[in-house]
Amino acid sequence: MRKTKEVLRLRFELGLGQRQIARCCGMGLGTVHEYLERATTAGIGWPLPEGLSEEELEAKLFGNQPMRAKAVEQRPQPDWKTIHEQLQQHRHLTLQLVWEEYRQANPEGYRYSWFCERYQHWRRHLDVVLRQEHKAGEKMFVDWAGATIPVYDGTTGQAWSASLFVSVLGASSYTYAEATRDQQLEAWIQAHIHALEFFGGVPTLAVPDNTKTAVTRACRYDPDLNPTYQEFAVHYGMGVVPARPYKPRDKAKAESGVQVVERWIVAALRNRKFFSLPELNQAIRELLVRLNERPFRKRDGSRASLFHSLEKAALAPLPGERFDMSQWLRATVNIDYHVAFDGNFYSAPYTLVQQIVEVRSTPTTVEIFHKGNRIASHIRCRERGKSITQNEHRPRSHQAHLEWPPSRMVNWARSIGPNTAQLFERILNEKPHPEMGYRSCLGIIRLAQQYSAQRVEAAAERALLAGACRYQSVKSILKNSLDVLPLSPPPSNPPPLTHDNIRGAEYFEQGGPASC
Repeated sequence: MRKTKEVLRLRFELGLGQRQIARCCGMGLGTVHEYLERATTAGIGWPLPEGLSEEELEAKLFGNQPMRAKAVEQRPQPDWKTIHEQLQQHRHLTLQLVWEEYRQANPEGYRYSWFCERYQHWRRHLDVVLRQEHKAGEKMFVDWAGATIPVYDGTTGQAWSASLFVSVLGASSYTYAEATRDQQLEAWIQAHIHALEFFGGVPTLAVPDNTKTAVTRACRYDPDLNPTYQEFAVHYGMGVVPARPYKPRDKAKAESGVQVVERWIVAALRNRKFFSLPELNQAIRELLVRLNERPFRKRDGSRASLFHSLEKAALAPLPGERFDMSQWLRATVNIDYHVAFDGNFYSAPYTLVQQIVEVRSTPTTVEIFHKGNRIASHIRCRERGKSITQNEHRPRSHQAHLEWPPSRMVNWARSIGPNTAQLFERILNEKPHPEMGYRSCLGIIRLAQQYSAQRVEAAAERALLAGACRYQSVKSILKNSLDVLPLSPPPSNPPPLTHDNIRGAEYFEQGGPASC
């Protein structure tokens, strides 16, 4: 009604023409003409009657319009709540299809344009947004950006995509960004550490998304935090409150920060080529200074000025030491009393075979816990396929077995005879690792207990002569009593054959017989 009153004032008090009124009020000429006609018909001039409210003025000027709206409202009303729920549940469902179903059931119902307008009007009442007031030093919003930045290999020229971590303080919107090799847990924790050091303090709460590096089981009411992320928060005296699933407004600061970083950092680096992660992060740091010092458009100051004047003093101090990066996972102790982790195998006490344990890893160590008690600690191996074993984790029988070094087995074989000792040396030397030949040697030792030492020595001699240096070969010789048979000398090379038809090499060197 404000513009309607202004039209009446300009016309009846100042006497302006309709075109002048239209330019002054920013309205169409037809609208001004309609307002003046309605005022004349209703007998309203300027100044307005004392005590006339806006509702009464609207009723006098536009009192004939509600009849049409009332007629429209008499049409069959759709169940907007049910329609909204169906649109939320079925991502392929459209308003067009819902309207067609509505018209089939109600031929006299709304047309499509009115149907869409009414639905949007109803839905606007659902999207009421709570404006969040952030206290200084209270919240740090963190998230991964959707955009990535290519990093090129200097040798091959192949590019890989670096992920972008973004952190924003709630009260000042002071922003930190960092490129990481991936979005795994180690990169997530390291980026948090760098962000806190960039801010120079610790906020009360961290608000992440429901990414797996932060939350192992998403839940609206009781999410399960990643144990390593929880340890990180405890180390820095900080709480973690994940955003509700599918509720991006819970971390609107992070969403806005990601958008700002993508526009003012990722876009600004689009024409540059980077060959290492440190080089890329150096460029990001330079642009971060410009981003944080960029003046606000709708208020005084900048992110940096607001941070230094308002938020920096409210942050808690950093701890004396950095967080020691650790990862947790659950594993089962295999029958060889080892657990698999990061491509290697680490031993645990053999009494825990088939038990579930927790593995805590840091960049330097691997620890194994059972029911909260640490039962093993190993130096972390960065190679692949290795077995890291502590001797006390083995049962007594295995320890005794491993106390047999190759020299001990060969010395025992010499007590039987030189052929047996030579056979043992051949067995151990032919294996990539001597331990792989232990079982064969131990099997032959048992054969000496079943048969006499003289027979094993004879069987070893026959096995060496035949080149069959295996436990199964020695066992077969003894079982079939081949060791008691005399050894036949190896066949000598037969003399060369002589015959008239054998011409020899000299014949062909001379060119053979003359051709016909």
